[in-house]
Amino acid sequence: MSNARTEGWSELELDLLRSELETLYQVSRVLSRSLNFKETLDGVLHALHEGMAFERGMVSLMDAASGELQVSLVYGVSDTVTEEISYLPGEGIVGTILKTGNSIAVKCIMDEPRFLSRLGIYNPMGSFVGVPIRIGKKVAGVLAAQPSPNVSKVLSEYQRFLEMVANLIGQSVRLSHEVAQEKQEIVEERDVLRRTVRGQFGFDNIIGHTQPMRRIFEQVRLVAKWNTTVLIRGETGTGKELIANAIHYNSPRARGSFVKLNCAALPETLLESELFGHEKGAFTGAVAQRKGRFEQAEGGTVFLDEIGEISASFQAKLLRVLQEGELERVGGTKTIKVDVRVVAATHRDLEAEVEKGRFREDLYYRLNVMPLYLPPLRERMEDIPDIARFLVEKLGTQQGRPLSLTDTAMRVLLHHDWPGNVRELENCLERAAVMTEGNTIDRDTILVTGIEEKISASRGAIQSLDLDDPNLDEREKVIAALEQAGWVQAKAARLLDMTPRQIAYRIQTLNIKVRQL
Repeated sequence: MSNARTEGWSELELDLLRSELETLYQVSRVLSRSLNFKETLDGVLHALHEGMAFERGMVSLMDAASGELQVSLVYGVSDTVTEEISYLPGEGIVGTILKTGNSIAVKCIMDEPRFLSRLGIYNPMGSFVGVPIRIGKKVAGVLAAQPSPNVSKVLSEYQRFLEMVANLIGQSVRLSHEVAQEKQEIVEERDVLRRTVRGQFGFDNIIGHTQPMRRIFEQVRLVAKWNTTVLIRGETGTGKELIANAIHYNSPRARGSFVKLNCAALPETLLESELFGHEKGAFTGAVAQRKGRFEQAEGGTVFLDEIGEISASFQAKLLRVLQEGELERVGGTKTIKVDVRVVAATHRDLEAEVEKGRFREDLYYRLNVMPLYLPPLRERMEDIPDIARFLVEKLGTQQGRPLSLTDTAMRVLLHHDWPGNVRELENCLERAAVMTEGNTIDRDTILVTGIEEKISASRGAIQSLDLDDPNLDEREKVIAALEQAGWVQAKAARLLDMTPRQIAYRIQTLNIKVRQL
């Protein structure tokens, strides 16, 4: 500062000015150092104490819920002393600053009737300065402190200085509020996503009420609780990935990542890089270090689909990860420990592959700790109506229109063997939905998709329906009885222990379209 500007200033005023500049610098450093608001405020009050000899610096902030001014921090005083101290707008000096938005400087606390002395920590013979902390035009809190003794001549200068510091704190308060709000939004979004995912992959959303599927659900409930390696067996399209999802999202590892990889989709060289990662320069195109799927799934689950397709040399590398929980990236020498759960799936007969020497026996036993066998759709034909209705509703949602299936269309679906299982059924219904101009998928549309109406073959499938099954609704029971009776109502009535009049009434009320054979 030039001599002309400071000419006539006392030595005390010059010392105060130097202290102010240095303290402002320290305050700005503290405010830019951390997003921990409590830690930041403590650092600011420490800088005021060291640089300007402010005693018992205090920050009080508005509590949005109560509308009161809550003492957040007092320098050198335990939180247990301050946590119950608050002020209403207009109450005491601090409350008055909150209400009016004006700074207050008191030469002697003892002479100020508005001073409530709730904390009991300030020298009654000393002065006191309080200034508003603003966010924009709104008062969000109060910064107050007691200057060191014998500074009454420059009390207004202390007030002006605290106002500058309060402006800086106001920006930090605003940032703290924004960070807290963003964190809350992220937490809420995370919780919504978790509820959505758990709902989507919950046991209740896996369709199947036949005895084999009930047994699978019970096994999944039990195995989900532990870190046991699971091998899901079954034909293509039976829902192995759906079961793997259910295991992960209903397990203690649900907070971790669920990482999937189809082992049949990649050649051996790329498969190793995908699962284990690679170091920079490990091979042509490896321009940077990359974590593999196992590292990405740390604390979560890795789902290895089509595990029966991997080569013999890669089987040995995978065995090490399963046994020791450690790996090395391609091109690297550092051993990396991983904590992941492995769920594998295959449609192959691994026992036969082991006998032929195409699959390592030790890897087979390491994978086959908890086997789950998913039955093909042809062995649980009773589930087709529920699965079909679910898929049609899903397609309707995707296409933005209501869709439904006629009874005759459903019978065609029940007559088919479904070698491609649920995946083939879904593809069939999607083709039918695309070719349906209205909102109802009928028999003719199903037949156009390439599905043949196998009337004779259907008799055996329909005969497998248990008319006493409590999970079959009344409409399904009547249709099944009619199918088994060759659509002769009198015979169907006898199967259901009804009179012909009773079954005719149910056919009418349940809106069943009688088929003429």
